[in-house]
This record gives sequence, structure tokens and C-alpha cells, in this order.
Amino acid sequence: MTTTNEAQPRGPAEFERRLAESDAAVAAFDEEQPSLLQRFRHFLHAHPTVVPFLVLVLGIALFASLVGGRFFHPFNMSLILQQVTIIGVLGIAQTLIILTAGIDLSVGAIMILSSVVMGRLAVYVGLPVEIAFLIGLVVGLACGMLNGLLVTRLKLPPFIVTLGTWSIFGALNLWYSASATIRQQEIAATAPFLQWTGTALQFGAARLTYGSILMIVLAALVWYLLNRTAFGRHVYATGDDPEAARLAGIDTGRTLLAVYAIAGALCAVAGWVLIGRVGAVSPLSGQTANLDSITAVVIGGTSLFGGRGSIVGTLVGALIVGVFRNGLALSGVDVLWQEFAVGVLIIVAVAIDQWLRKVAQ
Repeated sequence: MTTTNEAQPRGPAEFERRLAESDAAVAAFDEEQPSLLQRFRHFLHAHPTVVPFLVLVLGIALFASLVGGRFFHPFNMSLILQQVTIIGVLGIAQTLIILTAGIDLSVGAIMILSSVVMGRLAVYVGLPVEIAFLIGLVVGLACGMLNGLLVTRLKLPPFIVTLGTWSIFGALNLWYSASATIRQQEIAATAPFLQWTGTALQFGAARLTYGSILMIVLAALVWYLLNRTAFGRHVYATGDDPEAARLAGIDTGRTLLAVYAIAGALCAVAGWVLIGRVGAVSPLSGQTANLDSITAVVIGGTSLFGGRGSIVGTLVGALIVGVFRNGLALSGVDVLWQEFAVGVLIIVAVAIDQWLRKVAQ
């Protein structure tokens, strides 16, 4: 009987203590044994490029079965890479902005304005092409800094700021260019350096342009900046939780200003790539570049809420768009349904992002 009495709870306090220990044991067991779905979500949250990579592989397999050997022809593969080069460079710039929980609707306008400045200064003003190119880069940098100053100093929402500067830069572009196109022959005669990014290296039937190589180099440099430097950690921290980042001693305003400035300079580089791709300088080219860059970033797994994503994912996202448009075109599908498919991809990508964000909540 003595043993039985000692095993029983002695009073309410002892009973509550044992109940708490039991609840803690159950909670610990639950934490140690997450479900398969929970483990899968945590894996995808920690590796945001896995989903877009799987989508890319499935897309390639799908169109290979539908189109056959034409899809895997070296010329077609290199054509897809050429088609996504401009969006890839702009996507790198857009990724930096979206990682900070912002968005830039003016990247396409900055790209076109910078290309027009480069072209007109070199062809019509007669400046050495290297000087004209550098001035174009400075124009892109200045446009990005203007966006950054309006966001950081006036505390305006990035969406509203860049929506306004999109119109401003577009108007400046039409005014400075007089809505006139600089022809390919004029550039080739006076400033061939501006067309250099369109020069291709021939590998059998495949053609690899210097613009595509430049995109890969820029992606590698920005990847290193984001993943191997203190500045990159500041970018992710600012996008994830700006208040916590400030309490940790990060100058979030300075970080945002630097991000927008770098993005502006990258847009100017995209303008150089655009000249090489088109061969001419047109104030009306790249009209859908703003939305295309956002599409590549979102499909690539970068969260619109900031703090999660990668440059590699953005390049994969750009390739997904290129593969789907190319595959559907080879299948004889109308352009209307190509855009429909891209729209579906965007909605699915955002839905997956929302689902994965619950892991961190």
C-alpha cells in the first residue's frame, strides 16, 4: 500500500506538474516527428530553386515529346538562350529589388533610355563609343538612385515610386530620341562596339552570343555579392524583416539605396545587350520588359514578400518562360495561348510561394 500511495499524485500541485510534463513530452514528440508533407515544405522553403528547376525539366520533357527532335536541335536550344538574355539581365536587377520586398516597374524604361543615350551620343553627337557607353551606364545608375532616394528618403512605396518613374523615364526617352530609330547600318558604321553583345560564337549549328555570356557572368557576380558578402546578408535581412535588421545595426536605408543604384546600372547593361540583340536603337523596343522581368523572378522562386530567393532561380525562371513560349510556338499554338500559359505559371508560382511562407510563420 505504501508503494501505491507514493505513485499517486500528492495534491493539486503535483498533479499539475505531472500533467505539464506529459504535455511537454507530447509536444517534443510532435516536434521530433513532423509529417512527410511538413518536411517537404521545409525542404522547398530552404531550397527555393528546386520547384522552378523541376518545372523547367518537366517543360523540356513535355515539349520534347510533343515536338520531337526539332526542340532539341542545337540551333533551337541556342535560340531559346538568346531570347531570354535581355529578360535574364533585367531579371537579375529585379531580383535585387524584390529581395528587399520592393518592386521596380521602371526597369524596362531605364534600359531603353540608357540604350538611346548610348546610341545617340555615339552616332549623332560623335563622342567616342567608349565614352558614350559609360555615360549610358551613368544614366542607368542615376535613374536607379532616383528610385532609391524616393523610396528611402520620402518613404514612398516602391510600387508607386517606380510606377511614376516608369512614365517619367519613358517620356524622357521619347523626347530625347525624337521617337526616331537609329538604324543598324548607322551603328555598324560609327559605333560597332554597341552591337558587340549580338556577336555570336558558332558551335556547329548552335550560336552563343556574347550577350548570353555576359548575362551568365553578371549572374555569377551578383550571386557572389548576395551569398558571400556582408552586403548580401544585409539585403536578405532588410527584405525579411527591416525592423529587426535595423535593431541588428544594419543601415537599411543605405542598403536599399545601393540596391536600387546597382539595379539601375544593370538595366543600362541590359540596354547594351538590347542593342546587340536588335542591331538598332529603337525607343519603342522592349515594351513588355518590365512585366517579363517580374515574371522571370516570380516563376524562379523569389518571394514577392522579400527575404527569400536567388539569382539562379531567376535565370531558371527566364528559361522556363523561354522554353514554354518556344515549345508552344513549335507546336503551332497561337501567341494568345502562349501568353495564357505564362499567366498560369505566374499564378501557380505565387500560390506556391504563399504556401511555403506558412512554414516561417
